[in-house]
Amino acid sequence: MKILVINGPNLNFLGIRNKNVYGTTDYNGLLQMIAEKAKETGSEIEVFQSNHEGAIIDRIQDAYFDGTQGIVINPGAFTHYSYAIHDALESVETMPKVEIHISDISGREDFRKVSVTKAACDTQIYGHGLNGYLEAIDYVLANPKTV
Repeated sequence: MKILVINGPNLNFLGIRNKNVYGTTDYNGLLQMIAEKAKETGSEIEVFQSNHEGAIIDRIQDAYFDGTQGIVINPGAFTHYSYAIHDALESVETMPKVEIHISDISGREDFRKVSVTKAACDTQIYGHGLNGYLEAIDYVLANPKTV
């Protein structure tokens, strides 16, 4: 299965930014975890990161045409206000989509408790640290969509 993992703003600063919230593993550590999961499951997993909303939308739209069969997305701060990313996710209804958050967004600042992108995804995983990405990949693998 071909899966796309999308990371939004500041996720490239894992291990640098707010270590008490996001942990000490850096972004390369996350990439390594995902690469190991790909080998373990026999999946093709591409990871894309951007701090730019339009680039994320473009990548979601490209996924529709490039054979991607599932999306795992951590929209970062775009979670709370990007209706454009919501609409892009909603438009690729032919594949399962999982929204992931490293921290427990339900126990943080009020603005982080609201996700406008969640409704365009099949499920949301939060508060499980980087392991949430692996859980999201498992969800995508277990819930393929056919059109």
